[in-house]
Amino acid sequence: MTRAEWKESLDVALATIGSQKLRSFLTMLGVVIGIASVISVAAIIHGLNQHITDKVREIGTQSFFVTRFKAFTFGRFTDEIQRRKYLTYDDAVAIREQCPSARRASPLLTRALFFGQENEIRFQNSRVDNPFVRGSEADLVDVLPVYQVKEGRFFTAEENLHAERLCLLGASIADSLFGSLDPIDREVRVNGLPFKVIGVFEPHQGLFGGPGVDQFVIIPYRTFAKLYPEIEEVIIVVSVEDPSLMGKAQDEVIDVLRRRRHVPSKGKNDFEISSPDVVTDLWKQLTGAIVVLTLIIASIGLVVGGIGVMNIMLVSVTERTAEIGVRKAVGARRKDIRAQFLLEAITLTGVGGIIGITIGVLLSVSVAAFFPSLPARVSLFWTAMGMIISIGVGLFFGIYPAVKASNLDPVRCLRYE
Repeated sequence: MTRAEWKESLDVALATIGSQKLRSFLTMLGVVIGIASVISVAAIIHGLNQHITDKVREIGTQSFFVTRFKAFTFGRFTDEIQRRKYLTYDDAVAIREQCPSARRASPLLTRALFFGQENEIRFQNSRVDNPFVRGSEADLVDVLPVYQVKEGRFFTAEENLHAERLCLLGASIADSLFGSLDPIDREVRVNGLPFKVIGVFEPHQGLFGGPGVDQFVIIPYRTFAKLYPEIEEVIIVVSVEDPSLMGKAQDEVIDVLRRRRHVPSKGKNDFEISSPDVVTDLWKQLTGAIVVLTLIIASIGLVVGGIGVMNIMLVSVTERTAEIGVRKAVGARRKDIRAQFLLEAITLTGVGGIIGITIGVLLSVSVAAFFPSLPARVSLFWTAMGMIISIGVGLFFGIYPAVKASNLDPVRCLRYE
C-alpha cells in the first residue's frame, strides 16, 4: 500500500471509531486499565528504586558492616546466632592493624527499644521517648558519611578517651527539645544523666520514615561502655579508600576474625559481613516480585481488552460485509482489505494505549504529590513499552478478523443484506 492509501485507511479507521464512541471506548477499556496499571506501578517502583539508591549512597559506598547477626534480621535471634560470641572493641583494633586494605574500623554500641532497652532524653519540660542512643569513636563521620554535622562539632578522640559526657543529636530530636533555641552547649539529660550538646546532625529520616540519623543520640564510645556495661552487642564499621578494595578488605577481615574467634578451617563464619548494597539487593528482590505480579494482572486486562477488540472487529466485519463486497468489486485486493481491518484494530488499541499512558502518568504524579513517602518517577522505558504493548495487542487480536474479512467472497458480499 502507498502512503496515501495508508493515510486513507487510517482516516477510515478513526472515522469508524468516532462513529461508535461508546462501543469503541468499552472495547478498549481493558487495554486502558492494563496500560495504566503498568505505567503507574512502574513509576512508583522506579521512584522507590532511585530513593533506595540515594539512601544507600548516603550511608556510604565505601563502608561495610561486621555484625554478630545477619543484617535485617527481625524478631528473635536463632539459637545458633545467640550462641555466637560477641564482637569486641579489640576485634576492631585488630582489623585496623592487620587489614591493609581497610582504612578505618570503628566499633559501635547501640541502646534501643529494638534490643529491649528504653531511652529518654529531656531538656527542661520537653522530652523525646525512645531515641536510639549510640556510642561511637571520633571517626564515625568518616566511616559513615550519613552522619554529617550541621551545627556545632563532633567530639574528639581525646574526649572519647576521657569518657566525657558529650552528645550530638539528630535533627528531629533537636527540634522537638529546643524548638527555635540554639541547642549547642546546652545541657540535656539522657536517661537521667546530664550531657552537653556539642552538635546537631544534618536531617536524615531513614528509609520510608524508618529510623535514620534524625532518631539518634550519639555519645562517645567509652562513655557509653562505662554507663551501660551490660550492652555487649558491638557492630564494627569498616571503610576503604576505594570501592574497588571492598572485596579484598572483606576477605582480610574474614581471615582476621576467623583466627581471633578460633573458627575451624572448614567451619562457617560465626559473624556476618554486609554492605549497604544489601538494602538495594533486598529491595530489588521485593520489587521484582511486585513487577511480575503487576505484569500478570495487567496481562489479564490486556487479554480481556484484546478479546474485546477481536469481538468488535468480527462484528464490524459482519456489519460491513456489503462495503467489503463493493471495495473488492472496484479492485481492492485481499491485502488491502486485510490491512484496512488490521489498521482499525491497531488504531483502537493504540488510542487505548495513549489513554492508559495518560491516566498512568496522572496517577503517578498524584501519588508523588499526595504521598511524598512513595516517590514516583515516570519511566520512559515503560511508557514506550506501554505503547508498543497496546499496538501489539491490536496487531495480535486483529489478525483473525482482518484475515476473515479479506477472504470473503465479493459476490456473496454484494448479495448480503
